Amino acid sequence: MSDPQNLHDYEAPAAEVLEAGALGYYAGGAGDEITLADNTASWSRWALKPRVLRDVAHVDTSVELLGRTHEHPVLVAPMAYQRHAHPDGELATARACAATGTTMVLSSQTTTPPAEVAAAVDAPRWFQVYVFKDRAVTADLVEQAVAGGYEALVLTVDFPVGGWRERDRRSGFTVDKPVALNTSGSPTSTADLFAAHDPSLTWDDVERLAADSGLPVLLKGVLHPDDARLAVAAGAAGVIVSNHGGRQLDTVLSGSDALGPVVEAVDGAVPVLVDGGVRRGWDVVKALARGADAVLLGRPVLWALATDGEAGVTHALGLLRAELENALALVGCPRARDLDASFVQPAPWAGPVP
Repeated sequence: MSDPQNLHDYEAPAAEVLEAGALGYYAGGAGDEITLADNTASWSRWALKPRVLRDVAHVDTSVELLGRTHEHPVLVAPMAYQRHAHPDGELATARACAATGTTMVLSSQTTTPPAEVAAAVDAPRWFQVYVFKDRAVTADLVEQAVAGGYEALVLTVDFPVGGWRERDRRSGFTVDKPVALNTSGSPTSTADLFAAHDPSLTWDDVERLAADSGLPVLLKGVLHPDDARLAVAAGAAGVIVSNHGGRQLDTVLSGSDALGPVVEAVDGAVPVLVDGGVRRGWDVVKALARGADAVLLGRPVLWALATDGEAGVTHALGLLRAELENALALVGCPRARDLDASFVQPAPWAGPVP
């Protein structure tokens, strides 16, 4: 694509180049995909309330997370099997993140070893953890993350079993790139890979993971405020409000709708991040104004990767940051970290868009 103007512009060209099974895996959601659609729509149910006559000659997008200053509040979410989107896979995404000051969260289901990603770029990075029935596989991945200088672990907690994903059932999509659960790279169904996840994961494992790794552990997949409180009590370093991109249980709350109660439950004890349907810079403004410390961006990164590799991801991340800078100036809040509830309210229109 010669001139994408926003993240949406990458989706159609990506669909043209992706193999049908990979496209269905990346694009699809659980069940009737109600939550999948609502993730994006839900951000439009909030309206911005700009302030005027404020000095916005200089806009500062930086935020603080886990003791580090991040150039902006957008992280790249963990996404599996990226070499099915582009031959350079996770390496292209990592290089684009480094070029744009974006922290990448590398998936446990990476098709590029964590050590190889770490060696390719000198930039902040986190590692996402799935706990598998063979705990030795998880332990090996965590060891690689620690040795590779990953600064935090993101434990995904909403995947005791795989979601009901009918697109994959219809397409028969198989993973034929090496992953931790199948280092040979022989074609393996996602159902078989999902069956290796450990459904016996409990709160005790959270404390054990933090103690064994020595790294801060954030819990990804929290939607209920009671679980947010339990996360803090278990020693989690942060909470990520997420419904797994609408890919696990259909008709659950969107990240946007679950965010407020979780922020209230955590009460500033740890950072709160959110993902699901973030597509515009003003979505990021709304998330921070409602109490999030940062957001994670998923599918648009894959569409940009499929379309134009590293250059595509670099451009897409740059577009979102430019939109964020523009939105901060227009909402009258020159520093992202100063956003608060005074800048938003529930939208007066009845539908997802006015």
